[in-house]
Amino acid sequence: MLIGRPIPGGEPGQGGATVRGLYRYVPHPHASARVRQGPVKVNDQHRRDTAFERANTWLAVKITTIVGTMICAYLFTVLALISLPSALKSANLIIIIAWIAQTFLQLVLLPVIIVGQNVQAAAADKRSEQTYRDAEAVLHEAQQIQAHLLAQDRALEALAGKLGAALPKP
Repeated sequence: MLIGRPIPGGEPGQGGATVRGLYRYVPHPHASARVRQGPVKVNDQHRRDTAFERANTWLAVKITTIVGTMICAYLFTVLALISLPSALKSANLIIIIAWIAQTFLQLVLLPVIIVGQNVQAAAADKRSEQTYRDAEAVLHEAQQIQAHLLAQDRALEALAGKLGAALPKP
């Protein structure tokens, strides 16, 4: 009988193949690797190869965490507005444009952009987690279908045995 006879390489879910009933189940190696790995998150992308890279990553995350807040954007707005009267008193169009471009826009937009990036990164992480869970559910459903097919194969083999009929080999 063919049911449950292992093929070298392991069991289902372990990267090997098993003859189950009338078919040969060969699990995809990526499936078990993804279960161990989990979903990819934005934070997983930071380089951590050397102590220098870990220190750079730590410092960059700390600075971004502080600067990337709306409170920082408000403080930068106040700081930029302190120099506005001087720029306007100069009555020089170049100085006023320079104040807008170099002081206000750069100071205020930097934290606002970082806040937006943080929101987008959190949304990307959430989508990644949901996609991963969806894939896990689909994998579970596929395994349930395989178990159902195995039960059908056993029933067919039992019927074929009672009738004396030969079934094809996988």
